[in-house]
Amino acid sequence: MMSLYCTYCTGTSEFTSYVGDIQSRLIDHRPVIQGEIRYFVREFEEKRGFRESRLLDNLNKMVVETNEQMLPKCSEHMHQHLFEALTRLEAANHMSQRIQQRALEAQQSTQLQVTIDRRKEDWDEFLKEQQRLKEEVDEEHAKAVGRLSVMYSEMKKDLTKFSRF
Repeated sequence: MMSLYCTYCTGTSEFTSYVGDIQSRLIDHRPVIQGEIRYFVREFEEKRGFRESRLLDNLNKMVVETNEQMLPKCSEHMHQHLFEALTRLEAANHMSQRIQQRALEAQQSTQLQVTIDRRKEDWDEFLKEQQRLKEEVDEEHAKAVGRLSVMYSEMKKDLTKFSRF
């Protein structure tokens, strides 16, 4: 231990260096604080490392469990339901094709019926036109027959006039 009066110190320069060391130890706490900070950081990193290690272990267990147990179950379940969905989809597709075919047939049938109706109307109109033309021809024929009969009757009269001679 050092006392203020150093018997071993021979000069004031040594005395001031001892006083400087004592003063720096009393006033300057940086090395102590740095040591405490290093200790705290080391403790924190160890605890944090353990916590992260436990967290990573738990995550690893969950992943392994998922891969070994859940993934095969999900895959099997998915394949089973996808097959069912595929068969239902195929059945629905077949039904929709039949409905489309029936609609097309009905549309074609409707178009055919419209065409038939139009042809019937055209035929009726043609028959009416032919009847009108027939009546015109009959009327003209009757007029011609009338003119010819008048003409022949006049010729007959003329002939009877001349036959008396």
